Amino acid sequence: MAVRPRHDGRDARGDPTNREIPGLLCRVAVGLLPVTGASMSLYSHGLPVRLGASNAQASCMGDLQATLGDGPCRSAVRARAPVLADDLTCPEDAGRWPVFAERATAAGVRAAYAIPLGDDAVCVGTLDLYRDTPGALTGGELDTARRLAALMTAALTTLGGLTDGHDDVHQATGMIMAQLGVSDGDALARLRGHAFAHDRTVVDVAREVVGRRMRFELEEAEEPE
Repeated sequence: MAVRPRHDGRDARGDPTNREIPGLLCRVAVGLLPVTGASMSLYSHGLPVRLGASNAQASCMGDLQATLGDGPCRSAVRARAPVLADDLTCPEDAGRWPVFAERATAAGVRAAYAIPLGDDAVCVGTLDLYRDTPGALTGGELDTARRLAALMTAALTTLGGLTDGHDDVHQATGMIMAQLGVSDGDALARLRGHAFAHDRTVVDVAREVVGRRMRFELEEAEEPE
């Protein structure tokens, strides 16, 4: 007999549901590492979609990277290797993702580290770590982060129903393609640009499009981003 979820997100036995597990793993990461926040994102079709976060600040940082299409997580996916920004106010780190660095430091984040999820051949997402003071992870701390990423990768391969909002973004992208007659890449860029210009997340705007409460017109495409 199936166990029905309760209103608090746990099932009838009080065990965490699949959707809760990424957030729980992020809180474990904060407990084991010298960081103040952690988020976990799945990366698909050029878009990181947050699966869970340890707190509101980490959740905001995950959504910010998805909206901008830039940040440590994107760099880690491309490199298939950890990307470590020890001080987002220094030119070396801030210069890699200027807008992300500006928004992150304004929100109280001074350092960010992205650890790939997956294996040497395929990167499926990232474990993103944040702290409110600058500083580097030690070799041992980075090893711990890698082990946590391996555990999260295993969770991704066995759990279903995790990607809340992911389908909305892709459906909205398809609708914008039809509305404007543009490619999928251009449609996603328009979606992100609108979200950034109006200080919203890309998932929030996608849900407006899918719910037909918002439509992209040709003049929308001509607005500067």
